[in-house]
Amino acid sequence: MRHPGNKVTIMLKPMIDFCASNMHRGTFAVMEELELDDTLEVTEYGCLGNCGECYLSPFALVDGAIVAADSAEELTEAIRNAIKQQESDREALDKLLGE
Repeated sequence: MRHPGNKVTIMLKPMIDFCASNMHRGTFAVMEELELDDTLEVTEYGCLGNCGECYLSPFALVDGAIVAADSAEELTEAIRNAIKQQESDREALDKLLGE
């Protein structure tokens, strides 16, 4: 039972999902690099159901949102920027809600 005024905070790792069908665009190296970061949950799937994006560019899902770039090298930076933006958005929402 929680006492009034006590706040429980659960910190979840950002989830980064990669499509096996997109690996030919260089995303395998990005995935391997991000797997070394223990603050992230990195998973590879056979298909993420985003065939249009998969055909066009290197991409990954960051907590369910598509993050794409012109190259695999740029994808790593785009993923890290998306994570920072999502964290910032959550903090702003928490502040707005008075949590």
